[in-house]
Amino acid sequence: MKPLLLLAVCLCALVSPPTQAGNQKEERLAASVRAALHAAVSDAPPTIAIEDVAERNRWLEEMSRRLEKRIPDPNARKELLTTIHYEATRAGLDPQLVLGVIHVESRFRKYAISKAGARGYMQVMPFWVDTIGNREDNLFHMRTNLRYGCTILRHYLDLEKGNLYLALGRYNGSRGKPEYPGRVNAAWQKQWAWTPSQTPVKVAVEPAPPTPAAAVSPAALPAVAAAPNTQTPPSPASQPPVQVPPPAAALPQQTAAAPPSPAPEPPRVQTPPARRDIVIVH
Repeated sequence: MKPLLLLAVCLCALVSPPTQAGNQKEERLAASVRAALHAAVSDAPPTIAIEDVAERNRWLEEMSRRLEKRIPDPNARKELLTTIHYEATRAGLDPQLVLGVIHVESRFRKYAISKAGARGYMQVMPFWVDTIGNREDNLFHMRTNLRYGCTILRHYLDLEKGNLYLALGRYNGSRGKPEYPGRVNAAWQKQWAWTPSQTPVKVAVEPAPPTPAAAVSPAALPAVAAAPNTQTPPSPASQPPVQVPPPAAALPQQTAAAPPSPAPEPPRVQTPPARRDIVIVH
């Protein structure tokens, strides 16, 4: 069985046009980085990481339609696209970016081999198997190749602190040169761009609207607030005329002010206990 597989690989390498890939450079990795990358290429079942079923089917149908000319078998397309989406999402990459990388690297040819010896869909260099994988890992295996490729691209992206231009250059072995990142970006935007539909999200508790910067926070309010005045103010016609009190020098010295009265009372015969011929209006 192995001789037949080797013969098929050689025939594909002879018949297929040369790939656009360069070669990733082997670098010394810290033990912690090596262990993390080794754990990242371990096996797991692939699924499309889109929760909404309708959105998931729409993505798969659209990408399958675009890939039909390169991979005629619908089952093979579905398996490849499902694995690409899963591995890209697992590595924290945009699946459309990974499709653009594969488009440039191998033109979606499973057994592509570059002049430098890079292999498979994502043109992974063989030294990565000894560095972060297992010797029995086959870089022509679809899931193995995509797992390695996405993990390596994620590693380069972290190494370049999120700079995609430099990370793609490292992946291609041409760091600092614009040709390869430009081709990947063109394929990403023109061939594999994707806009998710506006799917409504169900929220259990609706969040409160944001508080404006000028508003007073509830913590700044007093613990007990005074009740608002609900009485209707009298109309101007019903209000009594304003009476001006006499000067302070004309007022007799009294210990307490007499209560207001609508009109002064006439003098009486009997002696009142206190003078009430002067009305003081406050």
